[in-house]
Amino acid sequence: MTATGRSPQLITFGCRLNAYESEVMRHLAENAGLGESVIVNTCAVTAEAERQARQAIRRARRERPQAQIIVTGCAAQIDPARYAAMPEVDRVLGNEEKLQARSFLMTADAPRVQVDDIMSVRQTAGHLIDGLNHRTRAFVQVQQGCDHRCTFCVIPYGRGNSRSVPVGEVVRQVRRLADKGVPEVVLTGVDITSYGHDLPGRPTLGRMMRRLLAQVPDLPRLRLSSLDAVEIDRDLFDLLAEEPRLMPHLHLSLQSGDDLILKRMKRRHSRADALALVQAVRGVRPEVVFGADLIAGFPTETEAMFANTLALVEDCGLTYLHVFPYSERPGTPAARMPQVPRPLRKERAARLREAGGQALGRFLDSRIGKEEQVLIEQQGQGLSEHFAPAHCPGAEPGRIVRCRTIGHEKGRLTTVSAAADDGPPIATRACSGARP
Repeated sequence: MTATGRSPQLITFGCRLNAYESEVMRHLAENAGLGESVIVNTCAVTAEAERQARQAIRRARRERPQAQIIVTGCAAQIDPARYAAMPEVDRVLGNEEKLQARSFLMTADAPRVQVDDIMSVRQTAGHLIDGLNHRTRAFVQVQQGCDHRCTFCVIPYGRGNSRSVPVGEVVRQVRRLADKGVPEVVLTGVDITSYGHDLPGRPTLGRMMRRLLAQVPDLPRLRLSSLDAVEIDRDLFDLLAEEPRLMPHLHLSLQSGDDLILKRMKRRHSRADALALVQAVRGVRPEVVFGADLIAGFPTETEAMFANTLALVEDCGLTYLHVFPYSERPGTPAARMPQVPRPLRKERAARLREAGGQALGRFLDSRIGKEEQVLIEQQGQGLSEHFAPAHCPGAEPGRIVRCRTIGHEKGRLTTVSAAADDGPPIATRACSGARP
C-alpha cells in the first residue's frame, strides 16, 4: 500500500478488527492533516507478528525518510517502551487512543507516547467509517476486549476487558452502510459471542442480530467473525435456521482437539463440546461450513494429543483452517510450561495445514455443478456465501451474482453465469455475471 496525496499509508497486521480500526485511523489522520504519515497497526498474537511489524517500521523509514511514523495496535499497547525506543518511530498510540481524533493532532505539547491503562476502559464507541463506496464488504465493530484468560494469550492485555457497542448504535451503523450500497457486513470484535453482557438487559449476540436484520431489511448479507464454541446462544441458532441473509459460514475458536491441552490452555470447551456444536448447527442449517483456529505444538503436547487435533479436522468437518505454531508470549502461564521443540511445532503446523488443504479441496469438489451466490469484490473475483473464493468472468464489483460452479483451481471456484439478468448492478438483488 502506498500513500498518495492526503491519504496516509496504513500497514496492518493481525485480525479483522485491526483492519477495521485501520480504516477508522485513516480518516482520523486525514482529518488531522497527516496525509503523508505512515501508521503501523501491530499485532501481538505471535512473536512472528511482532517481528514483521518491526521489520515493516524499519522499511517504512528507509522508503519514507520524511514521513511521520505512528505505531499502534496490540503490540504497542502491551510494550510501548519497546516501540518508542526504535529510532524510526515518531509516536506510539495505545489501542484506545488510536481511535480518538485528538490523538492525531500534532500539537507542540502532544506526548510522544500516548498509551493508557486499557483495563480501565469501560465503554466501546461505535466508530462509523464513511467513504466505503469502494468496498463491497464492510466490518462493523460490535464488541471489544476479552474477559477470558487463556494461558497462551496476551490479547486481553492489549484490548482490555470485554465491552459492547449498544444495539441501537450497531443498527445505525449497518443501516447507513446498507443505504450506501454495501452488500455485505461482517460483525467483528475480539470475543463477539460475549456481546451484551455489559449492556442494560444483557442482550445476546443473537438477539442483537435479530433486531439488526429486522430493522435493516435492505442489507443483503450478514457475516460473523470468530466465535467461541461455548457461547453461541439460542437466538443465533434460530437465525441460522430462519434467516437466509445470515451467511452459512462460521469460524470457531477451537485451538485444540485434545481435552488435556484444552484444559491447560484454560479453554472453556471440550472436544465433545466442539463436536456437539457443529452437529447442532448442521441440524438447523445443513449447508453451513466451518472454519477454525488451531494451535500446533502447545506446551506439553504429545504426538497422541496432536493426533486428536489432527483428527478434529475430519471429525468436525472443518473446511477453512487458521493454523498457528505455538508462540511463547512473555508473562503468560503457557510460557512457563514445558515447551515443545520449535521444529516439531512447525512440522505439526505443516501437517495441520496439509489436512486443511485436503478438507478445502473436498469441499470445493462438492460444489461442482451447484449454484453459488457470489459477492464480487474485484473485477471477476468474489466470495460465495460459504466464504469460498470464486472466479466469475466479467462480473463487476458490487454485484451479487448467481453462478454455477464448473470446477476449482488453487483454492478458488471456477464458475459460469447461471442465468441472464440485465438489471442494474445493485447489491440488494441477485444478478448474473457475464455469459460463458
